Amino acid sequence: MSWFGLLDCDTQTPWVSDAVESVLCKRPRACVPRGSVLLETGLSPDGKPQTLIAFKRSGEDSAGFSLMSTPHGSLVLVISQGDEVVHEVLERGREARTDTLQVTVSWDVSKEAGRLVVARPETEHVLIRHFTIKRPPLLADLTALARPQGLTEIDPDVIFVALSTEIEPVGPMPTLSPSVPIETPQGLRVAMTLKQGDVVRAASGQLVPILHAVKREVPSLGSFRPVRLRAPYFGLTRDVVVSRNQRLLVSGPEVEYLFGREEVLIPASALVNGYAGHYEPAPRFVTYHQLLLPHHDAVRIPDAALESLYIGRMRRDKTLLGASILSDMPRAMLPEHHRAGYQVLRAFEAITLAEARAA
Repeated sequence: MSWFGLLDCDTQTPWVSDAVESVLCKRPRACVPRGSVLLETGLSPDGKPQTLIAFKRSGEDSAGFSLMSTPHGSLVLVISQGDEVVHEVLERGREARTDTLQVTVSWDVSKEAGRLVVARPETEHVLIRHFTIKRPPLLADLTALARPQGLTEIDPDVIFVALSTEIEPVGPMPTLSPSVPIETPQGLRVAMTLKQGDVVRAASGQLVPILHAVKREVPSLGSFRPVRLRAPYFGLTRDVVVSRNQRLLVSGPEVEYLFGREEVLIPASALVNGYAGHYEPAPRFVTYHQLLLPHHDAVRIPDAALESLYIGRMRRDKTLLGASILSDMPRAMLPEHHRAGYQVLRAFEAITLAEARAA
């Protein structure tokens, strides 16, 4: 079991897996010795403190779980189990208070280890703080986070809450749907079939090796929401489905005229405007794939190019690497990526470019 609970805060739609419901019926005091709570939220621009989520159960064996954002940009985590209390503060600073944040709280009681992670999904910015936790949360208490019925309060800015029995990875994430076609020397192959050692065609036309192929199942909400990029816009000859943070590499005379550059990157979310792209209906969870290449590059798809996985200098950060989706890779095999210098277009710039190319 991995994901077992999900709350879509926009529609107030809760979901708890049938397996968990069965366990709770047989063992109401069942615990979760290893797992994660993933929360995505926007932050209030007015500088007031926000209680993003708070659960409290009183009684002889009381318990609580809360995440609060302070006016100074800090994130405060409190987990209580009886007389044991975890209280951690992660300093973010005042910058980018209105950005969307992903907060991941993970624990493994067998190692007495916990981890609080704050990430900005549209960047590689990640903050990690470790803590000690000795008592596992009750399964019933965790499901109350995804199925609030009086014991749980959730701020209106929270986008979703997801529950997992795994230590969920953080940092750079896969963004390609399994069916995205990618150019190789043998012709087009879909992303889900590519593996380490295969060769793909980069945007420059060069053939480059795949250092690692990664995939991850995630909630189909918030920054993970799928976007369908539609042909024939931006050179696409067929529709492709990607995560909203996937970037499309675009070139052409309109790009040079409008932005003074040969090529620019456009996030898929910036193309959700009614014609170049739209949000794709999806099940509760989706699986994304991505390719790690020797350099910060883009891979060719039919008549277009999509940015590959960018990891910067993550190999130098043991803490982030160990928490990432690349934790199983030896550090010696990881490249150091340097930004290629592409301008990343904002939503209104992407719309302007789309209209110019359609004219």
